[in-house]
Amino acid sequence: MHTIPLPDTTLAVHTCGSGLPVLLLHGFPFDHAMWAGQDPLADDVRLIVPDQRGFGRSAGPPPASIAQLADDAVALLDALHVAEPAVICGLSMGGYVAEHVAARHPHRVRALILVDTKLEADTPEARAAREKLAATVARVGQEAVAEAMIPNLLARSDAGRARSGRAAGEELLRRTIHATPVATITAALAALAARPDMVEPMRAVTVPVLLVVGAEDTITPPDCMERAERVFPRPRLLIMPHCGHMAPLEDPDTFNEAVREFLREVAGHGAGPQADEHPRKHVH
Repeated sequence: MHTIPLPDTTLAVHTCGSGLPVLLLHGFPFDHAMWAGQDPLADDVRLIVPDQRGFGRSAGPPPASIAQLADDAVALLDALHVAEPAVICGLSMGGYVAEHVAARHPHRVRALILVDTKLEADTPEARAAREKLAATVARVGQEAVAEAMIPNLLARSDAGRARSGRAAGEELLRRTIHATPVATITAALAALAARPDMVEPMRAVTVPVLLVVGAEDTITPPDCMERAERVFPRPRLLIMPHCGHMAPLEDPDTFNEAVREFLREVAGHGAGPQADEHPRKHVH
């Protein structure tokens, strides 16, 4: 772990490996530890895995917007002297941040990996639910988030529940939620509710895009990624069976192999699948 000062915050970041830079952006309300299963990718690439502002070991102030987190990500790359375009990968909230990096700083993006996320803004009902949860957290603390989120984060099928490491995964998620400051949780919920719709900005993305979603994700279900597949000119879609909203945590081997295959295309050809191919995978 390194501590990297930025203009108005300090980010903690885990780095390992060398070569093509790959930035992994965690979901809400977690930290870099959710990507521990991706450390083997460092055999092939340079992994850059930060705690976003206010989360994990990073300092505040809490996030004011998703755009601010995207600008943090680029400032971090600058501080680490990453001059070449990087692969930007994000899960859930991290996916929203990755989208904003691609829209605000397109010259910094070599490829985009969006995991268990979506392009659309919140509906009015979703915004109201976030506001209600934020008020509850402010009143009673982090356990309100744990109770609301953990039952929906991982696959519910018998095969998903039987997966090796599931109990440890649940414990990691609960521990991370309880370690996240209340101020960060409430600020991030407001930022998530206020984020803009990214469908039209994403139509301008020309770099290769990998879309990954758990087949049992009930928070951002597969149809979210299927809609995104129709937006990007060169997408690859992977639907991972027996996985929920935390697919890289639930089945790291399948996720990592898909990322390796995608990055071989990115590094070897400078482009992903052609626009009319729309390759899709269901891994069994």
